[in-house]
Amino acid sequence: MQETAPKLPPRKGNMKPLFDGPEWNFDLIREVDAAMGEIALGEMGLNIYPNQIEVITAEQMLDAYTSIGMPIMYRHWSFGKRFAHDEAYYKKGMRSLAYELVINSDPCINYIMEENSMTMQALVIAHAAYGHNHFFKNNYQFQLWTQPDHIIDYLAFAKSYVAECEERFGQDAVEHTLDAAHALMNQGISRDLHPRPRNLARHEQEKAQRRREHEEQTYDPIYRTLPEITREGAKDDKGQQNEQRKLGLPEENILYFLEKHAPKLADWQRELLRIVRSLSQYFYPQRQTKMMNEGCATYTHYEILNRLYERGQLTDGTMLEFLHSHSSVVFQPTFKDRRYGGLNPYALGFAMMKDIERICTEPTEEDRDWFPDIAGCGDVMGTLRQAWAEYRDESFVLQYLSPKVIRDFRLFAVADDAKSPTMNVASIHNERGYRDVRRRLARHYDVASQDADLRVTDADLAGSRRLVLTHHVRNGVLLDRTEAERTLQYLAQLWGYRVKLIETEDGTRILKEHEALPMP
Repeated sequence: MQETAPKLPPRKGNMKPLFDGPEWNFDLIREVDAAMGEIALGEMGLNIYPNQIEVITAEQMLDAYTSIGMPIMYRHWSFGKRFAHDEAYYKKGMRSLAYELVINSDPCINYIMEENSMTMQALVIAHAAYGHNHFFKNNYQFQLWTQPDHIIDYLAFAKSYVAECEERFGQDAVEHTLDAAHALMNQGISRDLHPRPRNLARHEQEKAQRRREHEEQTYDPIYRTLPEITREGAKDDKGQQNEQRKLGLPEENILYFLEKHAPKLADWQRELLRIVRSLSQYFYPQRQTKMMNEGCATYTHYEILNRLYERGQLTDGTMLEFLHSHSSVVFQPTFKDRRYGGLNPYALGFAMMKDIERICTEPTEEDRDWFPDIAGCGDVMGTLRQAWAEYRDESFVLQYLSPKVIRDFRLFAVADDAKSPTMNVASIHNERGYRDVRRRLARHYDVASQDADLRVTDADLAGSRRLVLTHHVRNGVLLDRTEAERTLQYLAQLWGYRVKLIETEDGTRILKEHEALPMP
């Protein structure tokens, strides 16, 4: 897509401009926020958490980056390493910073940089405090997986707990456990939903206390004198199946399995695994809705600032500065461009939101064939609010990607078989091609199909204590050998005994095997 020069919308009102010039102050931010709220909540019908807007420095923004975007975080050397790396690049002018950072919490915390001009402060408030905020509160993925009213309390608990463990057990021991847990963070997600306690921080503290009390009441040194079963084949097949059934195998959440069943982990180490696992689970919806979330926020800021300008509340200079920044955000380089790095989620998300607006108000015959339920309905915001609430990236593309957007982005499908010396253009711009492109692009946004399918498939808790994982290979793509062996070493460290990883195709043919022992 080619970048076009920004154009000012026509004015419809003659209200007094809210500001003129780059300077800002807190009273002005409150005034602009109130004006935006009238549009977002009154005209657009958005439903948001209460906003908490905080102005921070560039160094504080870097610090928030390195703490995985959370306002409170436990200490770990990797955060400091990333901070030093990003700070060096930023000071050399080789990397820019985001204008804002928004936390999915209740109230919704919005960080804006003090270096921003007033126009940029208005842009990021509209983008984050109303766009992202509405998406966080209403999308079903966030409602199922996150607890915004308790996340800050839980982070405070995690930070204090890690600090307490460092004092009691030593910084090196805590870091070694967190290193291993972070290496397995992407394998710390349970995709099957289950009821969650509402006050997570208090719930975890109570569980830890109950475990300590139980251990104190049931401890008996006589059990240390019992001999261990060392024969690997001590159980028959039926007994092994029963044990696997009791352990809930196969288990996709490797961190959860280790937390519950790793033979050598201390109570405090299990709690650290639970903290890392909870954070991984918390960010899971964001991975599934990146394009939709940014598209919603970009469409929201675009609508709010345009409507403020139409009322006369923004000057021409302010609007041109905004449009210049907005155009840069939604710019999509072509695949031949050196800047190309895949589909820009801001660009595709915003394009699809604007396309839904067009289909609702000015549909073509093609739109009526593809989208009979919304074509010409006239209810733009109702349609968008429903889409923002009920879909994730994969299903949103399957439902709403139109032939027009496919043509605008010049999307087509290429079949690249490693065994063939040439590539084949599998889908072009015709009826069949549009549907195939839409299906393939939707699969690209399916997080479950992009992540490696790793599961704990066998664990011997009474004999050799060996742990077995299985990687179900898709399309013949094996795990990277170096990364697999390094991560397996971390896994063996947590398990305490030999760990084996089997890579299979179709569940029968073994392609590769890896083994690791815990380091002395």
